[in-house]
Amino acid sequence: MTRQIRLLLEILFVSTRLGLTSFGGPIAHLGYFHHEYVRKRKWMDEKSYADLVALCQFLPGPASSQVGIGIGVMRAGVIGGIVSFLGFTLPSVIALIVFASVLQGMDINDAGWIHGLKIVAVAVVAHAIVGMAQQLAPDTKRKAIALLALTVTLLWQTAYTQIAIILLSAVLGYLIYQKQNQDQNSQTPFSIPLSRGLAIICLLLFFGLLILLPVLREVTSLRWIAMFDSFYRAGALVFGGGHVVLPLLEKEFVPTGWLSEADFLAGYGAAQAVPGPLFTFAAYLGAVMNGWIGGAVATVAIFLPAFLLVLGTLPFWNDLRRNPKIKGALMGVNAAVVGILIAAFYQPIWTSSIQGPMDFALAAVLFSLLVHWKLPPWMIVVIGAVGGMLLTV
Repeated sequence: MTRQIRLLLEILFVSTRLGLTSFGGPIAHLGYFHHEYVRKRKWMDEKSYADLVALCQFLPGPASSQVGIGIGVMRAGVIGGIVSFLGFTLPSVIALIVFASVLQGMDINDAGWIHGLKIVAVAVVAHAIVGMAQQLAPDTKRKAIALLALTVTLLWQTAYTQIAIILLSAVLGYLIYQKQNQDQNSQTPFSIPLSRGLAIICLLLFFGLLILLPVLREVTSLRWIAMFDSFYRAGALVFGGGHVVLPLLEKEFVPTGWLSEADFLAGYGAAQAVPGPLFTFAAYLGAVMNGWIGGAVATVAIFLPAFLLVLGTLPFWNDLRRNPKIKGALMGVNAAVVGILIAAFYQPIWTSSIQGPMDFALAAVLFSLLVHWKLPPWMIVVIGAVGGMLLTV
């Protein structure tokens, strides 16, 4: 028992340190994890880490958070996964809830620094698009899938658009790429300290909540259930990480009047300045709508699908990752993610942030500082906020 406590405290210490220092988005987070868990502490070998990353990229939700959960689970079981998640996530959750509390009662619509944060969002998402397009849509066929996803997202704006695009893209990827992946089945298995029975329960709970929450939302008309449902679906149905969740959350809360577009984009800009997963943006949104309790509920709701999916799929991953048809479907989905992200870049980010030549010039400067001069994201946020204030003078 004492050894288990020491193990959990060690996981908490390491993951919290990572949560306080891991700037730069999910790809950077995976690099930090690799250095800390594989090279430095040798909690797992290179192959097991690569397999875990592959699984979390296969699943919807925040990939870096899911990898952290998976490492905790493989190290100390389910409780280890929870402790690892808390350490990595809580620093940015607390920072964004505090930021939301500071903004309460302030008229931020015309504030120059808020406009600067909106322009920061332009630079950051443009950077994400460039990197993801190179990785996820390198060939003509996947570029075509991305273009289709972009077009449909912009022209058919409903609550079910993104789900339909992902399903269609999975079918296209399945049909196009299933034969091209048959030579990639030589992975070696890795051990998982979870039973398949627990995994099945977690998967049933994942799908059960996905079906039940919208029903409860309609039957009860309770604000808290509606909020939990919106954040849960965002965490359950979004492929591609934090940037791609932006359009889904925006459509859930801005048109309904739960918060203004200025509040939304200000929080998205602020989320770039804190370490940890970008999905903690939900904590800011929840806090703006319902105080710190709303921030806590939003955080639980958006990350709960990630927990259930990691616990539910780890015991089955050895079989799934050898299936070339599954790989082909995933390639199609990943290409669609690029198109969805470009659509989000146009609306609402670009249309609400770039109002003239000076805005575009500031966005270009921030993008160059981020991409070519390799400045950390928190410095881009500070420069953007100052630049926004100068633009209003």
